[in-house]
Amino acid sequence: MAHRKTVNTMWLDAVNMLDRADQLHRQFFRLGSAQSRGPSWEPPADIFETPDTLSVMVALPGIAPDNLQVTIEHDVLHIHAHRPMPGPRGAHLKRLEIPYGHFERHIRLPSGHFQIQDSSLSQGCLTLTLKKLR
Repeated sequence: MAHRKTVNTMWLDAVNMLDRADQLHRQFFRLGSAQSRGPSWEPPADIFETPDTLSVMVALPGIAPDNLQVTIEHDVLHIHAHRPMPGPRGAHLKRLEIPYGHFERHIRLPSGHFQIQDSSLSQGCLTLTLKKLR
């Protein structure tokens, strides 16, 4: 009897983990509908704050610098770009895990005023240094 309970518990844990993984996948990629012209995915970002600056790192592998638009409007940092779908013409898609297409990332900034002091796109990461204006 104890063996059956252990197997059922393990099965329930496995199903719960698969549900959570699916939920995280949908949250991370935020896939848009085929009919939508809006953004189809949202890249992950890390934010670090010092007394004088805010550093923002956004994972953008495969994005060309001239394809990228970064602006600050009011208290929101806007990052827009498009990652084109690679692959040879006429190839049949077997698996698609990397998000492609138009994306937007909106990051609400802490209170205050900021100016983009430095930006770089290196090794698939956009790094922004925002100077706090006093």
